[in-house]
Amino acid sequence: MLVGHLAAGFVGKRLEPKLSLGVLVMAALFADFIFFPLLLLGIENVAVVPNVTINRVVGHDIGYSHSLLMLVIWAGLFAAVYFWRQRQVRAAALLFAVVLSHWLLDVISHRPDMPLVPGGKTLFGLGLWNSIPATLLVEGGFWLLAAVMYARLTRPKNRLGIFVFWIGAMLLTLVWFVNISASMDPDRVSGGIGGLISFSLVTAWAFWIDGLRASRL
Repeated sequence: MLVGHLAAGFVGKRLEPKLSLGVLVMAALFADFIFFPLLLLGIENVAVVPNVTINRVVGHDIGYSHSLLMLVIWAGLFAAVYFWRQRQVRAAALLFAVVLSHWLLDVISHRPDMPLVPGGKTLFGLGLWNSIPATLLVEGGFWLLAAVMYARLTRPKNRLGIFVFWIGAMLLTLVWFVNISASMDPDRVSGGIGGLISFSLVTAWAFWIDGLRASRL
């Protein structure tokens, strides 16, 4: 899932307007920011499902970054660091929930590859991405709702605040649509480096637009 994770960050902005959208998006993608370096190191891996053309890449031994247990720990650490720096209990609790939402959203979208604990043999995944129409309806609908919610929650400080937000949102939607069938690059090096670069750019975009738009609340 891609824009579904971003949508979770955008919804978090509605629940706690004082939180930076960049921090919320970083929280929503935090599991992947852990996964890509582990992929590059060969600690975690992906595999290609044979004889399929949609959602063909699945995680293999991704328990350190994507298991439910580890995401509870990563969410706790993320929230603890934020609380240590900002002393805001409500915001820290929300960030905990956003980091943890990654597991649920990936279970909905992935083929079964999401473990409860590192090394766990029971894997979860409902395979939403196996159906393009269902993905467009569920994940796309969630993304559209979250983007409109953010646009109504905030106002642009200048024209740049309009263009950067909507052009970025449209580009992300296009990338997501292409990725539904193509999936991530299964090569460990190019997939890991490409993922780190693209997700870092998305997070930087979120910080940028949040600085270009002011809350209406």
